[in-house]
Amino acid sequence: MKFSLIICTYMRPKSLLTLLQSVQEQTLYPDEILIVDGSIDKKTEIILAENNIQKLRYFCVNDEDRGLTRQRNFGISLVENNSEIICFLDDDVVLEPDYFEKLLQTYIVYPNALGAGGYITNEIKWERIEENYVLKIQDFCYDGWKRTDGSRFVLRKKLHLDSNCAPGFSPRFSHGRSVGFLPPSNKIYPVEQLMGGVSSFKKSVFDSFSFSAYFEGYGLYEDADFSLRVAKAGSLYLNTAAKLAHFHDPSGRPNQYKYGKMVIRNGWYVWRVKNPKPNFRDSFKWHIITILLTLIRFSNSIKGNNKKTAFTEALGRTAGWLSLLFSKPKATSF
Repeated sequence: MKFSLIICTYMRPKSLLTLLQSVQEQTLYPDEILIVDGSIDKKTEIILAENNIQKLRYFCVNDEDRGLTRQRNFGISLVENNSEIICFLDDDVVLEPDYFEKLLQTYIVYPNALGAGGYITNEIKWERIEENYVLKIQDFCYDGWKRTDGSRFVLRKKLHLDSNCAPGFSPRFSHGRSVGFLPPSNKIYPVEQLMGGVSSFKKSVFDSFSFSAYFEGYGLYEDADFSLRVAKAGSLYLNTAAKLAHFHDPSGRPNQYKYGKMVIRNGWYVWRVKNPKPNFRDSFKWHIITILLTLIRFSNSIKGNNKKTAFTEALGRTAGWLSLLFSKPKATSF
């Protein structure tokens, strides 16, 4: 099964090199690696020239192709014709040696799969549920495993606003639980949302789909939009045996105000991709959860560890929600 790897990067040369070093240690090596660089300096180009990475092709894009979704579409257009699978990785992840081997097994086990995602191991602590264990309100349990819920989900449970779908599926009022709520069971789970930075899709998918130009720059939730649209055409899976670590390099991220505004406006956009014509109940739940999460961020600015960051993000969320009253996002996919 021939497969290509596309890595879109922006101003993260050291993180990118660390990722590529983990790619070199893979039990199954990509048939080609495309680096699509949106950086405004030469540091990434220089560090790649200084290191011999097999089958690597480097592209530095201009302004018209800069930004995550544009860079991904740019890379897709350059993939070799005989490639069967296109893999995407964020530039700040590190792979376990059998990542690609396990990931591509998904397409063998499930030939109908249009896409498959990998599993991030270093962000959440999971524990197996022991016999006779008494669940607490702060517990989230799935498939014989448990993790601790954050304050926002605990509050949503108390207010009966928690997701009514399995992890990786979006309820009709959105605000679901991501694939990060799937346990490290080494199983393959059906989903309708994949994280773009640890995803793969059959090359044939891109005959009909592309990443939306609506998501500019940082592209928050662009992966949810894309995978939700693809999931309407076929099956997606998350393979928890395809493991990697995510180290969240802060370089290249927007400021917290812009990020907060993106959370709301892009979140609204993705909600309408899944549910173009929500009823009153769905709309009420989306808005009330959005307001609730914004209030939680304001509370974090009073008693949290990063008070200024939380306050700035909360202001951005507030501005984003208010902007929906006057200017809602528009897209042909609704």
